[in-house]
Amino acid sequence: MLRQYELVERVKAYAPEADEALINRAYVFSVARHGSQKRASGDPYFSHPIEVAGILTDLFLDDRTIVTALLHDTIEDTLTTTEEVAKLFGEDVARLVDGVTKLSKIEAQSESQRAAENLRKFLLAMSDDIRVLLVKLADRLHNMRTLHFIKNEQKRRRIARETMDIYAPLAERIGMYEFMREMQMLAFQQLDPEAYDSITRRLAHLKEGGHDKVDRIASQLQAMLTSAGMHVVVSGREKHPYSIWRKMQERHISFEQLSDIMAFRVITDSTDDCYRALGLIHQRFKMVPGRFKDYISTPKRNGYQSLHTTVIHEENARIEIQIRSERMHQDSEFGLAAHWAYKQDHATPDGQAGWLRDLVEILEQSHDADELLEHTRMAMYQDRIFAFTPKGELQQLPKGSTPVDFAYSVHTSLGNQTVGAKINGRVMPLRTILENGDQVEILKSDAQEPQPGWLSFAITGKARAAIRRFIRQKQRAETITLGEKLYEEIVERLPVEIGDKAEKAAVKRLKLEDRAALMIAIATNRISDAEVMNALVPGSAEETPGGRKRAEQTHAVSILGLTPGIAFTLSECCHPVPGDRIVGLRRPGEPIEVHTIDCLALEAGQDADWVDLSWNSKASGGTARLSIIVKNQPGALAAVANIFGVNKANILNLQLINREGPFHTDLIDIEVEDAQHVARIISALRAIDPVVQADRV
Repeated sequence: MLRQYELVERVKAYAPEADEALINRAYVFSVARHGSQKRASGDPYFSHPIEVAGILTDLFLDDRTIVTALLHDTIEDTLTTTEEVAKLFGEDVARLVDGVTKLSKIEAQSESQRAAENLRKFLLAMSDDIRVLLVKLADRLHNMRTLHFIKNEQKRRRIARETMDIYAPLAERIGMYEFMREMQMLAFQQLDPEAYDSITRRLAHLKEGGHDKVDRIASQLQAMLTSAGMHVVVSGREKHPYSIWRKMQERHISFEQLSDIMAFRVITDSTDDCYRALGLIHQRFKMVPGRFKDYISTPKRNGYQSLHTTVIHEENARIEIQIRSERMHQDSEFGLAAHWAYKQDHATPDGQAGWLRDLVEILEQSHDADELLEHTRMAMYQDRIFAFTPKGELQQLPKGSTPVDFAYSVHTSLGNQTVGAKINGRVMPLRTILENGDQVEILKSDAQEPQPGWLSFAITGKARAAIRRFIRQKQRAETITLGEKLYEEIVERLPVEIGDKAEKAAVKRLKLEDRAALMIAIATNRISDAEVMNALVPGSAEETPGGRKRAEQTHAVSILGLTPGIAFTLSECCHPVPGDRIVGLRRPGEPIEVHTIDCLALEAGQDADWVDLSWNSKASGGTARLSIIVKNQPGALAAVANIFGVNKANILNLQLINREGPFHTDLIDIEVEDAQHVARIISALRAIDPVVQADRV
C-alpha cells in the first residue's frame, strides 16, 4: 500500500503545482472514515482507495482526480455526506465523488436490468466530466486484481461478467487498452478457469522448450530498421490468454492451429517514419492479404491511431506488427487519460468520445433498462465500417448499418426526416446494408416522420432509441385524440350538458391523474363508457324507463386523422378501406382493432367491447386484398398487372396460393383510395379473358 508521502511525491513528479495539502487531507480523511473496515483479503479497507489513487498517478491525472480516488467510497460505505465532502474539499471534488459512488444499492427485478441501471447512472454521471469514468475504471481494475479473495464463487463470476460486458468495453472505447487487456484477462480467469489454465500452461510450455521466438524476431526487426537509418524501439509479446482464446473461438481452431500468437510493436519518432517502417517490413516479409489496417489516416472512433499488418516471418510464423509514433503510443495505451496530460481544460476531448455523446442521447430516449443494455452492448462490441457524407465527412457505424442508422448518426432531426438515400449516387432502399467506403446522401422531407417499420432494420442504439421515442410520443398523442372522439360521443348520450367542473370531478372520482389520463383510459378501454357516464353524471348510465341503456353508442366515431398501427390497427383478416362499413373491437390496454362489419372474425370478438366507427368523408388510402383465379398461360399476370397500373393501384404483395391444372390462384395486396376504387378494379379484372374469378378477401 502506498504511504502518504509516496502518493504525494508521485503526483508532484508530474504536476509540481499540485495542491499537496489537499491530497494530504484527503488521504487522512479516507483512512479515518474507513477506520477498521476490512476487505475480503483481510487488508484495511482504506488500502483500496489509496491503490486506486496510485493507479491514476500512472496516468498523470490532476490533483482533484487523485483526491476523488481517495474519497470515492466514503459516501457509499461510511457516514460521510456529499455536503461534507463539498465543504472540506470543494464542489468540484464533491461532484466527482458523487459521480463515482458505487451503484450496489440499486435493486431491479433482473440481472440485466440491474446491470443496465448501473450503466445508465454511471454514464449520466460521467457525461459531463470524463474524470469520473477514469476513476471508476481504476476502481474496477483494482477490484478485479483482488477478486480472487472473495470466497463466494457466484459473486466472483457476476463481477467478472459485469467487467467483461461493461467495463472492459468502456476502457476499449476510450482507448485505454492496457486497462482493457488486464480486465479481460482477470475476468476470463474467473469465467472460464479451465480454458485460462489450459492456455497459460501451453504458453509456459513454449517458453520452457526454448522457444524464444519473440525475443529473436524483435531483435531482427530492430536491427533491420536501424540499419536503414531509422530510430525505432521494437518490442514483442505473446498475446494474452483471453485474446488467444477469443481467436480460437472465432476461427473454430485449436491452440496448435493458431499461428499468430505473437505481436510486435514498432515505436517511431514521427508519422512519416511509421509509413517508412511499414514499407521496409513489407519489402522484407510477405504480407497476409486482408490483414493490413491504416488507423493513422482513418483513426478509430476513440482516437486510436496505428498501422496494423500481419506478415509471414522467415520461420514460417505469422506475426502481427503494430507501427505507431511515440505520441500515438501514449494515446493507444492510456486513451483519454493520455490526452488529459496535454489538454488544458477538462472538456471531453474532441473526436475521441463521440460514441459517449451518442450513449448519453440514448439515455435520454431509452424506455427501459433492457433496451439501454441492448444498445450499449451493440455500440461497444460490433465491428465498425466507415461511410462518408457527400461533403466527405466520415461517419463510423457498426457493421450491418443502413442509411437510417447513417442519418441518425449525423443528426437526430435528419434521421427523423429521412425519406430515402443515395448510396454512391444511386437511389437505394432504406434497408440497404452499407459497406466500407460508401458515400451516402440522405434525402429528407419536412413532412416525413420516423416509421415503425424502420425498427426491423435499424441497428444502432441512437437510431432505435429515437424511433421508439417518436413512436411512443405519437402513440400517446393519437391515443388521447381517439379518446377525445370517444369521449365526445359519450358526453352526447348524457341527459345534461357537461362543464369543466363536472369533468374535473369525474377525473377525481375515477382516480386518474388528469384529463389526458382519462382520454387514454377511454381509448384503451381501461374504463367502460358506463363508468365514464356515471362519473360525469351519477346514475346516468342506468336503464331508462323505455328499457334502453344510455351507455349504448348513439352514432359512429370517426377515425379520420389517426394513423393505422398507432391508436388503432386495421385487421389483416378483412383489410378494411375507406368506404367500408367498419366496427372496432376494444380490449383493455390494446389499440382498437378495426374490422369490416361483415368480417367473419367478429364472431370470435364477443369478449371485446364493440365501437361503431366511421372513416369520415375525407378519408382516403388503404390496403385491399384480392383473390384472383387466373388462367395458367403466358401474359396472364402481365394483363392483371396492367389493370392495376391503368387504375393507379400499387401492388404491395403477391402470393401464389395454389396451382391446379390450367389455373392458379393468387392473393394480391394493393394500395387503393377507397372501397369504390376496389370495386372498379375488380370489375375491370373480371372483364379480361385471363381472369376466371376475382373477389375481395
